[in-house]
Amino acid sequence: MRLLIVEDEKRLALSLAAGLRAEGFAVDVVHDGLEGLHRAGDGAYDLVVLDIMLPGMNGYRVCAALRAAGHDVPILMLTAKDGEYDEAEGLDTGADDYLTKPFSYVVLVARVKALLRRRGRTASPVLRAGALTVDTASRRVLLDGAEVGLTTKEFSVLEQLALRPGEVVSKAEILEHVWDFAYEGDPNIVEVYVSTLRRKLGARTIRTVRGAGYRLEDR
Repeated sequence: MRLLIVEDEKRLALSLAAGLRAEGFAVDVVHDGLEGLHRAGDGAYDLVVLDIMLPGMNGYRVCAALRAAGHDVPILMLTAKDGEYDEAEGLDTGADDYLTKPFSYVVLVARVKALLRRRGRTASPVLRAGALTVDTASRRVLLDGAEVGLTTKEFSVLEQLALRPGEVVSKAEILEHVWDFAYEGDPNIVEVYVSTLRRKLGARTIRTVRGAGYRLEDR
């Protein structure tokens, strides 16, 4: 899952991003409403955490513009404002949930996960490819019915492949969804995780398609 945080309080934004990455999300951060609208409008995000008081364009206008353009990405609004009228205005512009500062980080994570579950109710949270079962809700992996322990990043890489079993998924696509926009490390990190997954799941589970990417075998 890839999240976008649009928050001009840089310390808060970076703290939230670090916490959400530890939960297994890929997170991008911007500090300006116009940049937030541009990024969110690209359609590459599963959820947007959106502050209201922003330079360039406030959160109300960003949210309204996204909805007017037909984007249905879940939006969790953050604000230092308080009161039922502010909350009503945020929800009226199309936000899915509303959290007033100061807030509990635990509550924010719970709200984020609830919005993501709500969005995914129409799709099965369980992905299958051959003898492999990937439960995206419980984050459990079974191979021939036996559970396989994976780290957060290992699971996220496998999830990207399991979403498209039998299809080639490029290294760039995996980097984009499992890491984040600001990642500047070695792109070969994907190969490291694929190698680890092969050791745990079997060498033939994930095929390398030279020059194109990786394919999770579905038979």
